Amino acid sequence: MTDKLLLRALSGEALPRPPVWLMRQAGRYLPEYRELRARAGGFLELCYNPDFAVEATLQPIRRYGFDAAILFSDILVVPHALGWRLWFEQGEGPRLDVQSPEAPLPRLVPEDLHRKLAPVYETLGRLREELPRETTLIGFAGAPWTLATYLAAGRGKDEQAAARRWMFSHPESFQALIDLLTEATVEYLSRQIEAGAEAVQIFDSWAGALAPRAFARWSVEPARRIVEALRRRHPGVPVIGFPRGAGGGYALYARETGVSALGLDTGVSPAWARSAIPASVTLQGNLDPLTLLPGSRALQGEAEAVLEGFAGRAHVFNLGHGITPEADPAQVERLLRIIRG
Repeated sequence: MTDKLLLRALSGEALPRPPVWLMRQAGRYLPEYRELRARAGGFLELCYNPDFAVEATLQPIRRYGFDAAILFSDILVVPHALGWRLWFEQGEGPRLDVQSPEAPLPRLVPEDLHRKLAPVYETLGRLREELPRETTLIGFAGAPWTLATYLAAGRGKDEQAAARRWMFSHPESFQALIDLLTEATVEYLSRQIEAGAEAVQIFDSWAGALAPRAFARWSVEPARRIVEALRRRHPGVPVIGFPRGAGGGYALYARETGVSALGLDTGVSPAWARSAIPASVTLQGNLDPLTLLPGSRALQGEAEAVLEGFAGRAHVFNLGHGITPEADPAQVERLLRIIRG
């Protein structure tokens, strides 16, 4: 038994009021984060320096008292640790060396992976000590399909066309890439749990680019393998899956992967999710992030609709995608007052 609201909800308990955290709750909408990033000198420096990463993770907890803190990092640290070059273009986002279908893949050496990602594990250990007792610590990783889309194109663009061309023209080498990323993700999330993460989330941000057959192969199956491996190593640790844009595929993902909870984007209604997703799976989401923009008059009604739509079901209140840099911190405060009544 636990008094942590998030862990209770992830175990399947329907609570009088849902626990709440927001994807990208540590980020550019907070003035204290912008100041921290300026001091860090760059995004990767922020991710790999435990002093900075701990502070970034704690900032929204101090300000809002969310029920969970999510590790401050980036999904692309896994390919970076495997040997691909990673950098961030100012105002444009991450860039990776492009992996071609014909080029050999790096070999996974768990000891090397963990050595390169040691600052992330240190961050988690320190957070577990510094967070309030009632706050759950969430670790995360990018899903193999989403990581592969960045490796195929060097960036996120063009409806992930480069990755889709690769999977159709060279399915064997694409399978090898997915297998490598799946195994590395298991290692990474497992070590995060050992370092202090109490739950983990798999972000499949580009799942919506896949047609149904491809979604089953390249999104659902790797997630199933990751969940199965983590359950063997860490029984009882909840795994949240977030295949953004999956539409009707959410039901397949929930049934086949074995996730404890399913993150929902804004494209599905609570009524559909309640009917299509097994009752054993906790639902997470799915307020539109743009309701948090300055001057938004829709926040009250939209937030109440989410609360009412998932009432009586194990539910974690979250957004349908990450909070935007333009969000108003005062609107986040208002949202918490609505949720907590």
